[in-house]
Amino acid sequence: MQRRRLLGLSTAGVALAAGTLFAGWWQVDGPGATEAMGQRPLPLSQMEFQLTNHKGDAVGPETLIGRPSMVFFGFTYCPDVCLTTLSDISGWLDDMGEEAADMNVVFITVDPERDTVAAMADYVSYFHPAVRGWTGTEDEITRAAERFRATYTKVPTDDGDYTMNHTASVFLFAASGRFVTMIDYHEPREFAVPKIRRALQEDAEGKT
Repeated sequence: MQRRRLLGLSTAGVALAAGTLFAGWWQVDGPGATEAMGQRPLPLSQMEFQLTNHKGDAVGPETLIGRPSMVFFGFTYCPDVCLTTLSDISGWLDDMGEEAADMNVVFITVDPERDTVAAMADYVSYFHPAVRGWTGTEDEITRAAERFRATYTKVPTDDGDYTMNHTASVFLFAASGRFVTMIDYHEPREFAVPKIRRALQEDAEGKT
């Protein structure tokens, strides 16, 4: 019931956004795209970092090579973007059925101060069972984010607490570790799922 409620957050406004997002896709990921290699994530095979998953196991980029991967950066205290995106991801995986078993799906925190292993385990339990939570030290989170070309910033709030601004897109990698594309925040399912299937269809050399 909880996951159904969370999934419902991602459905509002999809029809209205479709035309605008198609134009964005044309320029960012479609035939009108331009290459911006300086901003593209490194291949997983060229990344170096070590984190801990929500079960307490050591993980790193090598953990992801061998299966296509979806990677999203966020934090458990996130009031909207992370809930919406992880709910969207859960919906995409539901749509894919048995194909979802062939994916690595990883949520990497940008708030290791609060997002302990236990906190990550509790949080990802509300979403699709394929979703894994990764946390680590501040230095290692920074190291990982730099290699994914993800950004995040701690922002103080008026009540003396803080929130985090962060990259809101989902990174897609082929089984070889080659970066394939990104799925934008609130991207409609009819665009997102074909992108995921494209990553699934790529062979070890990163070719379709």
